Amino acid sequence: MLNSIFNINLSHYLVLAFLLFLIGAFGAIVSKNVIKVLLSIEFMLTSVNINFIAFATYADNIKFTGYVFNLFYIAIGSIEVAIALIIFYLMYREKKSVDMDKYKELKG
Repeated sequence: MLNSIFNINLSHYLVLAFLLFLIGAFGAIVSKNVIKVLLSIEFMLTSVNINFIAFATYADNIKFTGYVFNLFYIAIGSIEVAIALIIFYLMYREKKSVDMDKYKELKG
């Protein structure tokens, strides 16, 4: 009984990634705060990262493509967050607000 409770398979990882993606999508749609939208997008990207690792672990034991994508995501994701925070800081200095409704001129 106890062994079957702690047996984690691919479906558990997929459900976790799906829930993280839903939380991120909901936060990106509903939130008006720029920082919250950035964090919600990071939740969605983390769910994709979980899928890469899960499929690499369960489907691809010889090649390491899922792990390579994971390393690229970590490297590019950290740069992305740093650049986004700098842009948001500059936007905040200009408007003195983090509300996305104040930035209508950014629309194309």
